[in-house]
This record gives sequence, C-alpha cells and structure tokens, in this order.
Amino acid sequence: MSIVMAQIDLLVGDIHGNTDRVLEAATRAVEDGHDMIVFPELTLTGYPPEDLLFRESLGLRIRNALRKIQDRALPIVMVIGLPLQESGRLHNALMVIDEGVEVATYRKQSLPNYEVFDEQRYFSPGFSPCVVELCGIPVGFTICEDMWDGIPVEQVSQAGAQLLININASPYHHGKGAERRAMLSERARALQMPIMYVNLVGGQDELVFDGQSLVVDAAGECCFEAPAFVEGAYAVDVVRAETGACLPRPHGSGEGRCSDLDAPGPWSLESVCYQALCTGLRDYADKNGFHSVVLGLSGGIDSALTLALAVDALGAERVHAVMMPFEYTSSLSMELAEQQARSLEVNYRVIPIVEMYHSFMRALSDEFDALPMDVTEQNLQARCRGVILMAISNKKGSLVITTGNKSEIAVGYSTLYGDMAGGFNVLKDVYKTLVYRLARFRNHMAVAQGGKEVIPSGVIERPPSAELAPEQLDEDSLPPYERLDRILALYIERDYSADAIEAQGFDRNEVHRVLTLVDRNEYKRRQGPVGIRLTRKGFGRDRRYPITNGWRPGE
Repeated sequence: MSIVMAQIDLLVGDIHGNTDRVLEAATRAVEDGHDMIVFPELTLTGYPPEDLLFRESLGLRIRNALRKIQDRALPIVMVIGLPLQESGRLHNALMVIDEGVEVATYRKQSLPNYEVFDEQRYFSPGFSPCVVELCGIPVGFTICEDMWDGIPVEQVSQAGAQLLININASPYHHGKGAERRAMLSERARALQMPIMYVNLVGGQDELVFDGQSLVVDAAGECCFEAPAFVEGAYAVDVVRAETGACLPRPHGSGEGRCSDLDAPGPWSLESVCYQALCTGLRDYADKNGFHSVVLGLSGGIDSALTLALAVDALGAERVHAVMMPFEYTSSLSMELAEQQARSLEVNYRVIPIVEMYHSFMRALSDEFDALPMDVTEQNLQARCRGVILMAISNKKGSLVITTGNKSEIAVGYSTLYGDMAGGFNVLKDVYKTLVYRLARFRNHMAVAQGGKEVIPSGVIERPPSAELAPEQLDEDSLPPYERLDRILALYIERDYSADAIEAQGFDRNEVHRVLTLVDRNEYKRRQGPVGIRLTRKGFGRDRRYPITNGWRPGE
C-alpha cells in the first residue's frame, strides 16, 4: 500500500479553499498511482479554528465540503480531519473516504486543555477505536493528543490494527521534534506496530506548525521524516512481510530522512528557530493579505535581525525599512542601518523625528511646566516613531513589524504606543541572548553560501542601547541579558517562585526586581501585537495572568 502524507499549509476558516486543496492533492496522488492520502487534523477548517466552531453555518459548510469531495469519487482512500456535529455535540473527527464513499469515522478521544490548547471548550470526546481494513491491512486511526495520552492507541491495537495512522496539528516549540520522535518510538515499541504521524505545516497567528511528518517501524526506528517547515506530499510504502507484519519504507527508491533538527549541533537550535520565524512571518503577511511590511531600522541588533528575517521570509522587494533618527541617535547607528539596508536591497528611507518631537513638547509645555525630565520624554521619542510607521502602514497598506524581543517585553523595557505599535512582532518569543545567536547564525549561513554577512558585525558587537537618552545602555536599567534571560526563563516558562530562582544562585534583590517588573507590565503585553511562539510558554495563549492583582513575589 502506497500512502501519501499530505503535509500542507491550510488557512483557518477557509473551508472552501481548503477543500479545493484537498482535492488537488488527492488528484495528484491518484495520477502518481498511490493508494491512500492522509491529511492533517481538522483539514477542512484549519487549526485552531477557535470560536469559528460556534458559527451556526459550520455544519452546513462542512456538509457541502464533504459532498464536493465525495461527488468527485476519486479512486483513492482519503483520510480527512473535520469538525463533526452529531446529536447536538461537536467532535474533532476524521473521516475515511474510499472512492467517494464514507467507510469509517473516528472521533478524537483525548482533548488537550493545556498550553495553547483549549479543545474542551469546543469538542465532546469520542469513546471508540477505529480500525479499517485497507488494501488487506487493518489500519487504525487516531488524532494528535490520542497518541500522547496512550489509551486510544492501545484500544486500536486491541482492535487488531497492524498499522497506526495519527493525524495532527502539533505546533512547534523548542525541542518539540525530539519529543515527538521519542514518544512515537516508545509507542511503536510498546504496540509492536508501525506508526505514521502526519502533521500540519505553516503559521497561524502566534502558532507555527513545523510539519516533520514521520514514520516509525514496529521497533521504534524512524523510517522516514518529512522536512521541517516545508509543504509537500511525501509518499511511504507499507508492505507485508512473510510473518504478516507491516514494514514501512520510503516510496520507490527514495531514502528515509530521519535527521534530528533538535539534536545537539553548532547551529541546530538556531536553524530550526530561524525557519520557524520565517514561516510564521510569511504566513501571517500572506494569509492576511499584506503585500509588504515596514519596520523601524535603528542600527541595533533587534531591528537588524528582524530585517534579515523579513527579507528571507518575503523577499527584499516587499520590505520597507525606515531609519528615524533623533538628537541621541549616533552616527554609528545611522551608518550601520544604511549599510544593512543597502546590502539587503530593501526599500529604505530616513525620516528624522526631531521636529515632530519638539512640536509635541511645545504643545505639552503647559502640562509639563515645572516638572523635571524623566522617562516621559524618552517614551515620546518612541511614540513619534510609532506614529510614522503606522501612518505609512495606513497609507500604503503595509504591515508594521515591531522589533522588541521577549526579554524587553517581559520586563516592560518598551513603549506602549511607541515601539510596541504595530501588527506583528517576529521576535516576541525570542530572548535577547537568542537574538544574538540567530544573528550570528544568519551571517554564518550567508558566508557558508559564498556571500557576505547580512547583519553588519558592528551591530552584533556594539553594546545594546535604546538611544533615547545620552550615553544610554540597556544594562543601565536591566541586569546583563545572560543573567536576565535565565531568570525570565525560570519564572515564565517553568513557573519557579522567587525563592526557587534565588536558590539557583541569583541575587535575591535582583530576582525580586525582575519578577516585579514582569508582573507589573502585564498590561503592556495585553496591548502588544501578536508574535510567533517558540517556547513552551509564550506571552499570549500560553500565559494568562490578571492585570489587576495583589500577588507579590516572595510572599
């Protein structure tokens, strides 16, 4: 039996368009002589459809999509994910269709309700396994979390399946590929059954799906792995041994690809993170109809990395960079920003904010009379820049990309309605220390390919500064980023208490100050743009804390 794993990028809510994509992929699979094609979880709606599942017309739209698929009666087995309404309940389901005829339907049993998942808000669980004989092989079917739970796959085994197919919409975070492979290997060995794992690919708001669909044999060894962040139809043959066991192998004469992007290596983490960021930005811009993006280019590391990502994701012709100097902007910043913009051949403009800033100050002179200068004047500079970028966006229809990193956003080292003003933040879940690693990685790749560095070395080597005051440096207000990021990771991602973090060797006063800043700036993060999730707990769907609360660190 020749099976195609359709690792495709779907648009949430576009049931008509997703149905057409299913039929196109299935038609090609028929032309290539395959027996079955398997699509990701919730194929017809995309994932996660969230409260679109509450729309009254959902059932009608799904029925029309199924009718369109079944009327084609393609000579191939199709496995399609869909929301299924039955007896007043909604199920996360899959349907097996053979030449237009529904031969089986499975309802997901394990509904995740943690991290970014809240399926129990929408779906009712199923209770029965699904095993269908296809091409003489008893094939069992499960959906995503069923595999992690374990009980549903044991049911499939007890029902006589000899091959397990699991359809997924599993988003990426650091180390997710290695976690999946370890889990699938363990399941396959326990069941003594090969497993085919078909995953979604592409960006959906803050989530990014990496694909990496894979097949493991009954011994838990990887037979084939699709590339990360790449759409494609990947075929695997399943043959019967003399013992009756199913043996998966790459289709035709192809060789399996079972590399581990998360394995230790000089650039492994940087490579997969960079791909994730490019995918997330590309899909957010394209799926929301933005023909171009615009960002403020400051001569600093964050905007420099963001510019490189934007060019790699969208192409230089779709990227606009604006340098907005003020009296405190150094000549070095001006030179580095122009150097990078010219090197990457993006659309580049210089728009000074000096006159705008002083106009605001004159307008506010009575309000500020007799009051000393403080952070207000610094924030006003950032807000002038935000006004310029949003005006360009409004006039030209470009998406404003903000450039703040996770370290800054965590502690509020950013200006609401200033550098936080925009539609998308590529670095929202990227700590400052990782920003530097990604910048060096991108330069390494450019040189390795025979080109020049895309981020000037001067940008990477200079001390970080917002340049909102004379001789200002980030470390004047914050702990060194190496220390800050470690504290933040323990608090945000692992939920360590102040005492537990202090026990890791950190200064008590510094820990309490950092944690207080994180808690105090929740109101800013609620108003910031959406951004790509890379860690287990990003700001947004993962971490939901009240803005108004009396909790204090260390009590």
